[in-house]
Amino acid sequence: MSKRNPPPQRRRRLLRAAAVGLLGLVIAGLALRDTAPVGHFTSAAGRDAFFASYQRALAELPTPSATLDLRTGFGVVRVYRFTGADPAATPLLLLPGRASASPVWADNLPSLLEQRTVYTIDLLGEPGASIQDRPIESDADQARWLHEVLLALPEPRLHLLGVSIGGWSAMNVAIREPDKIASVAVLDPAITFAPMALAAIVRSIPASVRWFPKSWRDNFNSWTAGGAPVEDVPIAEMIEAGMQHYAIRLPAPQQFTDEQLRSLAVPVLVILAGRSVMHDSAAAAEHARALLPKGTVLVYPDASHAINGEYPERITKDLGAFLKNWE
Repeated sequence: MSKRNPPPQRRRRLLRAAAVGLLGLVIAGLALRDTAPVGHFTSAAGRDAFFASYQRALAELPTPSATLDLRTGFGVVRVYRFTGADPAATPLLLLPGRASASPVWADNLPSLLEQRTVYTIDLLGEPGASIQDRPIESDADQARWLHEVLLALPEPRLHLLGVSIGGWSAMNVAIREPDKIASVAVLDPAITFAPMALAAIVRSIPASVRWFPKSWRDNFNSWTAGGAPVEDVPIAEMIEAGMQHYAIRLPAPQQFTDEQLRSLAVPVLVILAGRSVMHDSAAAAEHARALLPKGTVLVYPDASHAINGEYPERITKDLGAFLKNWE
């Protein structure tokens, strides 16, 4: 007699457990090959290849008015300053996504600079010009180094804007170290208001293995961007080079508890991508609306996870309207 199939909910749990287990095997295999406790480029040639693509992508940004290397307890953090049309307005600090860096904001800076001064940051422990020199072992450590960056900047307060894992990072520091934070805006933030989708977990596994073919990473990056081509696109080439040549040594970010989200004292703008493959956007929107004390939640129905490059002017308009209510 044939065995009955488990109910759909249990099948999904089993599949998720299998995917997480497989991801654990991949991570364990990487750990056996490379036991360094901090993020690093895996070779001098790989570093050179990444920074060649980084410089090409950086050339698509306006010229920074200042380049800062700020010392924190976990390493040196690269920050770029772009002077905006209204220097008196509270500046923005932009946080990029996973395996990304400041150039990912190329499409957003022109319209944002019409409103205010903007800082961009290369996340510590990710591919970029920041240099991690101490292990980051917890979400609290993640908040601590970013808080130290905020303290080192001269302005008394800053607005944070993060995309994907940068959105999670902005929320994490606002929850744990809210000093100097005027508000937070997040663009399709990962692992923040909903768990990562099973398909994203499964498809990220081959993309995370550095010695697998480049086409596998390109396929994953295109999939997250709604099928957009990534070949010969400077920012996409930079992200792929980081995935191939940089070993990330960061703890897996934890989704925030209901109590943590309810505790947020700062205003939060949440902009979710209706076609995101990273999570269930409708569920994330419902969760955010229910829990954020000062939350504004928007959903762009046709946006993919690459929302910041798809809707730069709309984001600037919605962000500007949001900030007017809190300045």
